[in-house]
Amino acid sequence: MMKQLFALVCIFISGYCQANVINGRVLDDKNQPLPFATVFIKGTTTGTTTNAAGQYHLDLPPGQYTVVCQYIGFRKTELPVNVNAPTQTLDFHLQPVNMQIREVVVKANGEDPAYAIIRQAIKKRHFYQQQVKEYTCMSYIKGTIGMKNVPAKFFGQKVDKDDMGVDSTGKGMVFLSESVTKISARQPDKIKLEVISSRKSGGGFGLSFPAIISFYDNNVSAVITQMGPRGYISPIAENALAYYKYQLEGTFIEDGKTVNRIKVIPRRKQEPLFSGTIFITDGDWRIHSTDLILTSEYQLELMDTLEIRQTHVPVTAEVWRVKDQVMRISFNKFGFGMGGNFVNVYSDYNVHPDLPAKFFDNTFLKYDTAFDKQQHAYWDSIRPVPLEPDEVKDYHEKDSAAQAARDSASSPRYLDSLQRKQKGVKLMNILWSGVKHRYYFHRDSVIQSHSLNIKGLAKSLKYNTVEGLVLALEPEVTLNTGNESALSIAPRIRYGLSNTHLNAYTEFTFINESRIRKKYGRNTWTLAGGKRISQFNKENPIDNIANEFYTLFLKENYMKLYENWFGNLRYSRVFQTNDRLSVGLNYESRMPVENTTDFVFFKNDRKAFTPNHPYELANVPFEKHQALVLDASFTFQPGQQFVELPDRKIPFGSKYPTFVVGYTKGIPNIGNSIVDFDKWNFSVKDNMNFKLLGEFRYHIGVGGFLNSHNVQIPDYQHFNGNQTFYNIQYLNSFQLAPYYRYSTTAAFYTTANVEHHFNGLLTNKIPLFNRLKWNLVAGANAFYVNGDNNYVEVFGGLENIFKMIRVDVVAGYQSQEDTRIGVRVGFGGILGNIVKFKAD
Repeated sequence: MMKQLFALVCIFISGYCQANVINGRVLDDKNQPLPFATVFIKGTTTGTTTNAAGQYHLDLPPGQYTVVCQYIGFRKTELPVNVNAPTQTLDFHLQPVNMQIREVVVKANGEDPAYAIIRQAIKKRHFYQQQVKEYTCMSYIKGTIGMKNVPAKFFGQKVDKDDMGVDSTGKGMVFLSESVTKISARQPDKIKLEVISSRKSGGGFGLSFPAIISFYDNNVSAVITQMGPRGYISPIAENALAYYKYQLEGTFIEDGKTVNRIKVIPRRKQEPLFSGTIFITDGDWRIHSTDLILTSEYQLELMDTLEIRQTHVPVTAEVWRVKDQVMRISFNKFGFGMGGNFVNVYSDYNVHPDLPAKFFDNTFLKYDTAFDKQQHAYWDSIRPVPLEPDEVKDYHEKDSAAQAARDSASSPRYLDSLQRKQKGVKLMNILWSGVKHRYYFHRDSVIQSHSLNIKGLAKSLKYNTVEGLVLALEPEVTLNTGNESALSIAPRIRYGLSNTHLNAYTEFTFINESRIRKKYGRNTWTLAGGKRISQFNKENPIDNIANEFYTLFLKENYMKLYENWFGNLRYSRVFQTNDRLSVGLNYESRMPVENTTDFVFFKNDRKAFTPNHPYELANVPFEKHQALVLDASFTFQPGQQFVELPDRKIPFGSKYPTFVVGYTKGIPNIGNSIVDFDKWNFSVKDNMNFKLLGEFRYHIGVGGFLNSHNVQIPDYQHFNGNQTFYNIQYLNSFQLAPYYRYSTTAAFYTTANVEHHFNGLLTNKIPLFNRLKWNLVAGANAFYVNGDNNYVEVFGGLENIFKMIRVDVVAGYQSQEDTRIGVRVGFGGILGNIVKFKAD
């Protein structure tokens, strides 16, 4: 009997303590919904934000409350409510604020009274920036991206609207995500994010990283860096008066405080500036709210507009923090029309959390073990921003489709459908784009696949003066071997029609993900052997396409080659810290080869091909010989930050430079090897973002031969020259230097590559350039071996041409030669850096 009574009491208590729901709409004086209005409980930071339809709901335990609703440009409204039922409705009808222009004494220079207010806000900026030494809070994030239009074709290729998740008119939601994250922060730059729960429509990782934007910072750079690498100047930055004009549009009274509405106007276009409205309270000169926008006219890249709306509320008698933040983006380029909203609702602020001294470690983002396992009922109970009908539909359709796919994954019929879904092989695949095919199978009730890739025939054709026209076959088979491992088999077969040499070898690569006490690493074993043709400089300073163009059109054969029978064994490991170890043993039987053809498209009797032996090293013999070479290198970057998943850590980057140390040993008297040398190298590189002043990049190296008893040309220290018109290895090459003139076996050398990307600084003041958003880049490359072997080049150029092209004018200096001047073209800019990164 007592057990039943106890159970009954527990049920009664749980029912009594259960949160009730207050929902309603926020409307203006014309009964139109107010999207993303702030709704919260007075005296707390418990609250929510309305959705795009002006709807909200709050989960509250029974009791008496005062609900506060505010919206930029409308009078703050408070309504009492007695929460005594499971569901109650509380609508708000907000009235526009009665803006009053205060009578002021206008200065003799006619200065708007807004300037005096902004000056006061600037004086208080640093205080409010540093006021809270550390804090914690909860953040709810909802992100949506919808397509408004999709072109039929993009760069000649048909756009598959079904794959994009849009309807026949090009409309539809392509991204929907929610998450709940705990934020912990400490001055000046410590932050830790703990993801409690996260979901994405259709499955996968949601957007769990809140965009923490503070307009008390001089430079607002929390917005995605790729949208503006210089950051953006805050309207109340220390030097804001040099960049903005201001107009006082009016004042209103809220909770006994005078709030100033100030229009923010950029002084010049093509500067990283906001426009819009900022609200400043009178007397304490703090930010009340913002409604600011970035556009492409003010150095916003990739997107057309980015709007940031914030509402600040008091969390203590002295401290105000952001209660909610809405970011709206729009994009309309190349026929694609897109819009998105990212809503952040902050609650449960604690500005005196007394965090342990070692609370902030190298993990800045941590996912709870059950972050992606919450059911719909959980989200319905904690979601502060109600879903809209199209969001409900998107979740239902995509989650149902994902579940159906999982349920049918073990079915042979589903495997057959995956096989059939692959596009058939067409003539253009064989001739140009290549053939790619996957073979699906079940392993442990999970769908996995093997893959086959074969290059198109046109891309397999090569040309050089040694082999003539080359027919190459380069297939690659990747076998999924289970236990997070894969085996790649890559045969390489090539036949030179002019020298009639057949070169063929096979490379086996086994990749395995290992875990020891939750510490992950990736091990790679590579075994290769056969006969191949190689460049004397193993870093391959000139690629096939460039060499073919210069050979066939300009009669200049820069690529210098030798053949070798070889065997290679290499082990490399990428540690969880993103440090990298590589150890390899390579045996080569090297053979010289000569030019066998002088075919060109346009005859030019004034030019002649140079010998295949590098003419700059004509006094260094290269005869058939054997070489056994051992090499090892270690790459490390201290201060690595991590994202911690339930089963592993993922490196995310570091603010410190990357260091590389390497050693190469030529081993004599084994397998008839004649090489005998010891070579070392050390380098450091980094990218340093100075925001408004641009980005500085450098790569400094030193090295030399401890022993050079027998060094063959392939083992020399070669400095990556470039005699073609284009370059992509900017921090690892010398843009005008010949390929082999400065090759050395000296005991010591040093190299330096530095460049500064102004990212709009200076060029944003030059007509036409500022409209085109072409940015200045400048720098220098140099190496030094001795007084007779040294080289310096300086360059200046423009990048971000069509968002991806870079053009440099380069002047090269060598103490014993005339100055060389040339032009180089490569990738550089917002999109160009991405292309260059992939190429590297």
